[in-house]
Amino acid sequence: MNRLPDSELIMIPGGTLITDSPEKGRELAMLIARHTIHNIQPDLDVLKEGRKIYSIDPASLIAASQVVAIEFQTIAAANNYWRRDKK
Repeated sequence: MNRLPDSELIMIPGGTLITDSPEKGRELAMLIARHTIHNIQPDLDVLKEGRKIYSIDPASLIAASQVVAIEFQTIAAANNYWRRDKK
């Protein structure tokens, strides 16, 4: 088994959902989605084998983008949608 080390199996990279901008929030959403997949399936060989299937399946790609969108919604809410009180 070509397993990711436990040190790589983190759920929230950097330990926070707070980001400086929507762009950084979107990057974090994609990173969290990848980390989620690694936590569900830590065997890199199994992941790579499955990629042959899901990378060309439109339904799988749409499902993956939905996961990122949900993560981004969570991050945006945590950042108060990047609206700061400018008093």
